[in-house]
Amino acid sequence: MFRFKSPRDHLSCSFPTTTPLLKRNPYTRLAATSPPLAKQRKIAKSPFKILDAPALQDDFYLNLVDWSSMNVLAVGLGSAVYLWSSCTSKVTKLCELGTMVTSVAWSSHGTHLAIGTHHGDVQLWDAVLCLRIRVMTGHTERVGTLAWNSTVLASGSRDKTICLRDPRCPLDVTSVLQGHKQEICGLKWSCDDTQLASGGNDNKLMIWNCHAVHPVLRFTDHTAAVKAIAWSPHQPGLLASGGGTADRCIRFWNTLQGHALQAVDTGSQVCNLLWSKNSNEVVSTHGYSLNQIIVWKYPSMAKVATLTGHTYRVLYLAMSPNGQTIVTGAGDETLRFWNAFAPAPTSQTSSLVLPLGSQHIR
Repeated sequence: MFRFKSPRDHLSCSFPTTTPLLKRNPYTRLAATSPPLAKQRKIAKSPFKILDAPALQDDFYLNLVDWSSMNVLAVGLGSAVYLWSSCTSKVTKLCELGTMVTSVAWSSHGTHLAIGTHHGDVQLWDAVLCLRIRVMTGHTERVGTLAWNSTVLASGSRDKTICLRDPRCPLDVTSVLQGHKQEICGLKWSCDDTQLASGGNDNKLMIWNCHAVHPVLRFTDHTAAVKAIAWSPHQPGLLASGGGTADRCIRFWNTLQGHALQAVDTGSQVCNLLWSKNSNEVVSTHGYSLNQIIVWKYPSMAKVATLTGHTYRVLYLAMSPNGQTIVTGAGDETLRFWNAFAPAPTSQTSSLVLPLGSQHIR
C-alpha cells in the first residue's frame, strides 16, 4: 500500500489520508513589469509529493504506472493494482490477481483499466465499480506493454507479438501483428488513432496502421531496446523514441514521409518519453547511469531542466490530465510528483502575447 512522504515536512503516514495535494505551481501569476515572452520558466528541482510504492518492480520491460483522464493514478505493485485519486488522495486496492502485474493502461474515458499479467492474459476492469469485466487471452508470455486508442486496445508481449483487441467484440483478439524478433516493450497510438508505434528488445521501431498486419515502416537506427515512445500532440506524424543503455539516444521521426529527423545522445539509458500537452517540450526519464529526468525544448533540444532524486533508474512515467504534473516511479519503490510543464494558455494570456510577436508562440 502507498505511504505518503512530503519533502517539506519529512513525515509519513499510512494511506488513506486526507492530506491535500500540495500546490507549488510557479506559474500562477505573471509579472506585470515584463512581457511573458521575456520570462524564462522555472521548474522546481524537487518533487512536491512522494509516495512510497512497496514492490514496484525494477524491470525495464514493464509499464506499471498510468494516469487517467479522470485524474486517478493506477499502479501495479507485485500481484496487486492500486488506484490513487489525485483529487482526494484516497487509495483503493482494485484487485489482487495472484500473478505478477506487468502492465497497466487506462482507456481514453478513464473508467476502465486494462491490466497485463505475467501469464500472458489481459484483464479489463471497471475502475468505478471495482469489477472485472473480462479476461482476454492471446499471448503465451508476459504482457509488458498496453496502449489504447479511442476503441482498440493493443497489447505487446514477450512472445514477440502484438494483439489488437476491441472490448466491444466477443473475440479476445481481432488481429495479431508480427514483425519484432524479441519482446515488445513499448506501444503508443498516434493522437489521431491511425498509427501504432511499437518498440522491441530487438532494437527496432515499427509503425503499423489499422488496416494491415505488417508494419508500414521499420526504423533500425537504435542500437538498444526501444521502450520509450511518444507521439507529438502538436504535429501529425512526429514521433520520438528512446533507446536503452547501449544506445542512449532520443530520435525523432517523420512517420508521414518515413524518414529520420534528428537524434540526441542523452548520455544514459532512455526509459520513457512524453510530450507536453501545452507546449512544444518533451520530458525523458533515464536509467543507467544517471537516474534523472530531463525536460527538453523541441526542436532545439535545449535542456529546460534536469531533475534528480530517484536512486534507481526512472522506469515509469505518466502525466496528469491537465498536462502540468508528471509522476515518476523507480525501483527505489517511490513515486515522485513534479510540476514539469506550464498550464495551457488562457484566452486572456493569448490575447496579451499574440500582438507581441506571434512568430514566437509555441
